[in-house]
Amino acid sequence: MSSLTTLARPYAKAAFELAEAEQALTGWDDMLGLASDIVTEPSMASLLGNPDFSNTQAVELITGVAGEAFDRRFQDFLKVLTDNDRLSLLPQICELYQALREEAENRLSVKVVSAIPLDEEQTGRMQQALARRFDCEIELENEIDADIIGGAVVYAGDQVIDGSLRGRLQKLSNSLAN
Repeated sequence: MSSLTTLARPYAKAAFELAEAEQALTGWDDMLGLASDIVTEPSMASLLGNPDFSNTQAVELITGVAGEAFDRRFQDFLKVLTDNDRLSLLPQICELYQALREEAENRLSVKVVSAIPLDEEQTGRMQQALARRFDCEIELENEIDADIIGGAVVYAGDQVIDGSLRGRLQKLSNSLAN
């Protein structure tokens, strides 16, 4: 997986630079997401993986499925990806692009996993606390996992903050075992 990320990084950076120059960060985010969805759809992935399918046909098929969603610059970007046999990297390119965009906009997407849904007050307090800690705007997504038991696990970028009851019990169990 990390080798795919390494291969995708220069393309994500190029996409970001193009989008930034055009002041179209949101548009490119949307186009990359749609292209990623198209190439990962199983029947489409199978067709695009066929060696008898030319690069030109691949770009035409993807842009045809997308309709009017892709502008000319993005279609040119897709041609570069196909010419370098990198269409399969679109999901990683999209993910890296989103990280670059968040950094440029001083935002951070955070996933909070809890046993029960967070109410509006809890969500607000969590966003404020995380905004202070990371010094940026927080976009919070709440995921429910009953195995957490209580508390929450926060996934913020490459950091994990485990404040769950399950995590505390695991730590206690480990310390007792040692």
